[in-house]
Amino acid sequence: QVQLVESGGGLVQPGGSLRLSCAVSGSIFSIYAMGWYRQAPGKQRELVASITSGSSGSANYPDSTKGRFTISRDNAKKTVYLQMNSLKPEDTAVYYCNRYTNPPWPWGQGTQVTVSS
Repeated sequence: QVQLVESGGGLVQPGGSLRLSCAVSGSIFSIYAMGWYRQAPGKQRELVASITSGSSGSANYPDSTKGRFTISRDNAKKTVYLQMNSLKPEDTAVYYCNRYTNPPWPWGQGTQVTVSS
């Protein structure tokens, strides 16, 4: 059974930074592209960053996070990271990771990120 455990969220002021981590267990990790997603109250889950498989993954971002978020991976630790800088109130959401392919693995519990002064 694949398990995804996200951590690192919290309350941060606008302009602040957070680093999220997602540990994957129960599956091969290195062969999959990975993504970070978020879901705000009343909104659909959206992709905020993705990284290709392999040791030197290539990252992609939507316009909303480009230049502020950085995704990375450590295949030895089966962990994917999301460095978030210059956070805005609209970044407030529950953040999840998952493989960037269908079907996704069972979703983890996510980690709450709240950007507020």
